[in-house]
Amino acid sequence: MKRKLVVGEILEVEIEKVAHGGHFIARFDGAVIFVRHAIPGEKCRIEITSVGSSFNRADVVEIVEPSSDRVVAPCEYSHRAGCGGCDFQHINIARQLTLKSDVITEQFARIAKIDIEVEVESVGDPIGWRTRVNASTTRTGALGFIGSRSHTVVPVKDCLVASPSIAFAELAQRTWKGDMRVEVAASNTNERSISLVPTRGESKSRLSEGPAILHQRVNETTLEVSNESFWQGHSQAPELLSAVVREFASVKNGEHVLDLYGGVGLFAAELVDSLGESGTIEIIEGSKSATNDAIRNFKGRNNVKVVTGDVAKHLPRITSADVVVLDPPRDGAGKIVVQEIVRLAPRKVVYVACDPAALARDTGYFLNQGYSLVKIRAFDLFPMTHHIECVALFEPAEVS
Repeated sequence: MKRKLVVGEILEVEIEKVAHGGHFIARFDGAVIFVRHAIPGEKCRIEITSVGSSFNRADVVEIVEPSSDRVVAPCEYSHRAGCGGCDFQHINIARQLTLKSDVITEQFARIAKIDIEVEVESVGDPIGWRTRVNASTTRTGALGFIGSRSHTVVPVKDCLVASPSIAFAELAQRTWKGDMRVEVAASNTNERSISLVPTRGESKSRLSEGPAILHQRVNETTLEVSNESFWQGHSQAPELLSAVVREFASVKNGEHVLDLYGGVGLFAAELVDSLGESGTIEIIEGSKSATNDAIRNFKGRNNVKVVTGDVAKHLPRITSADVVVLDPPRDGAGKIVVQEIVRLAPRKVVYVACDPAALARDTGYFLNQGYSLVKIRAFDLFPMTHHIECVALFEPAEVS
């Protein structure tokens, strides 16, 4: 019988393995504990921070036997009472990658019921990669980030993972209006915008500084991206993901392509030239801001159609597609969308995912609907954090 733990209790445990969400699993008298800032194989003293019927949470307070992969975090705010942003800074980069691979393998085994091994590929420098930052201010106007599992803003002097073009240290020296969210975005064409929104209430963000529309250069194309529209956070992600999507999709002249959750048209811009004048690509996106950007980005392109609406509601109106590309939000596409994609009988489905659990769940749906997982690649587009980006290729299963 497992013992009921108590908040504030200090225990000595051995860390077993990594879990989805940036935690590490330990057990004590039969109780399962999700521990922050640990590494598998370590012996640690931990403090219980919350208790539940199925699992408990804890923070490391002392390392009794450290892992050889433990390093001194480069950021002074990377600790249990810190800003809550980078949960893997205490782990060397090589081990971060293997831990993320372990998470993907575990999620696919548990949820999709298939065995896969995928190497998480390093992408550039683990510092200074983030081109979009959502910070918050204290009541007195100090800039910082909300601590882990709290509502408290932790003031910071700099953010090491923020791109130099964000110039976070300069922003941190300013005095801001209290209780605000400060959304900062930088383009690779040397533009920076800052928008403010109160942390309380339903007010929309208001542009405070810089242009309302940023210009992002991807290969030979310049795309307009409004501040309200989604854009990949890692500076190298747009070109990298576009190249992988192009490779996996291998679209042909004259084909009909669906770009679901297509945003401002990042992947459509990569594929449209390969379709020729007789091919078409249809972007379906729920954000009006993003589709307005997409309409401008493809002005004069008669073979690109942009639709504003819910993907699940719009798909039933479509009768066929040769290739489907989808880049859904973190919670994934879901069963209904997968069923609608399969109904269209595309020869290839390219799925870009920022959450391995949602991808594993949707992979299970594809497998049940007669599609096979042909290829998957994973990228460390959120270094120093537990997040992972995957691109998966599905094709109709061969019938023997």
